Amino acid sequence: MSPRAITGLGIASTIGIGKEAFFAGLRHPPAIVDRAPLSSFDPAKYVGDDTLAQVLEVPNFDPAKYLGDKGLRTLDRLTKLLVVAARLCLHDAGLKKDNQYIQSSPERVGLCCSNAYGSLEAITELDRVAKLEDARYINPAKFPNTVSNSASGYVSIWEDLRALNVAVSDGNCGGLDAVACADVYFETGRADAIIVGGGEAMSEALFLAFHKLGALSPRALLGEGAALFSLEPLDLAIERGAPILAEVTGYGTSFVAPDTEGGLIHPSAEAMERAITNALAEAGITAADVDICASSLSGLKAFDARELTAIGKAIGPNACVAQPKALLGETLGAGGAMGMATALAWLQGVSPCAEVLRTPSNAGHGETLLPERLDTVLVTTMGYYGNASAVVMRRAQ
Repeated sequence: MSPRAITGLGIASTIGIGKEAFFAGLRHPPAIVDRAPLSSFDPAKYVGDDTLAQVLEVPNFDPAKYLGDKGLRTLDRLTKLLVVAARLCLHDAGLKKDNQYIQSSPERVGLCCSNAYGSLEAITELDRVAKLEDARYINPAKFPNTVSNSASGYVSIWEDLRALNVAVSDGNCGGLDAVACADVYFETGRADAIIVGGGEAMSEALFLAFHKLGALSPRALLGEGAALFSLEPLDLAIERGAPILAEVTGYGTSFVAPDTEGGLIHPSAEAMERAITNALAEAGITAADVDICASSLSGLKAFDARELTAIGKAIGPNACVAQPKALLGETLGAGGAMGMATALAWLQGVSPCAEVLRTPSNAGHGETLLPERLDTVLVTTMGYYGNASAVVMRRAQ
């Protein structure tokens, strides 16, 4: 991978909407118990009130504030989150002003976007109408939302992105794997800028699935959001005078199948270690060059233990490990993008807060020391099915 410039960030997260609000939320994170209650559904009807604090949503999310009132009625929550993030990203990168292109052109800007479970909101709504009422009452205007790549399609329509449109469906690793997809299209000259990242929307069906799987342990948080970056070849970004916020210099991925054919949920420390090693090699750095790891630790004990084991082997027993999901929640297909957004904030001078840093005792490592200045960040994601991915980001040169 040639170094790719990050020139803009658009984000709708559980701690803030927009780059500045997100950075502020990382500096002074709101306590989980103080956050606004869920507005999309009430999980208390499935479980006790003690789990309410374990589900987070984007607070005070009003897409009309960013997109206007027209055309929103048939869009689902996932699509709205992604379109808002894309619009904020394009303006932050200086590609648009007042929603008009002022640099580049629609034909040279594309999208590589991840989501893990698509629009369960739309799927369950249509299924409920068909089963409890009659299929004749299904709203045809909402049917397109049930297709897994519909959200990214709407982003391209709303923001006039014509170079390419790729929807990545790779579970938790998709947000980082979208970076690799974008890199391929840059190598073939398909675009000058690609909006890259992922999104996931909280819904009753998604919550219920995790609840029935027993995944909502006291330390786990479910979340939602969308994070999209403007990724550009470094020379083109410099040529147009773009603000280079950080650089992506390496990517790695790996997969290890479960031992038995009946195995499905499979956290693999071996895959995670390989992904990290591959990412470091592609970036041309050693483990000693990594200042901090933005991990995908989420409170799921078996997964966290294996990821920490892999980080310890690949980076070293004193690796400085952070857990962004302790603030943002488990955002699934958006998780890698949220990790990159957090890394971007650190590379822009935001200090990691105590709430996300792992202490030596619960990380299983020796004593760690957070450098005063962060120049290189490793972002990791571990999938549920034996896959893992990693990305290396560095401070803009």
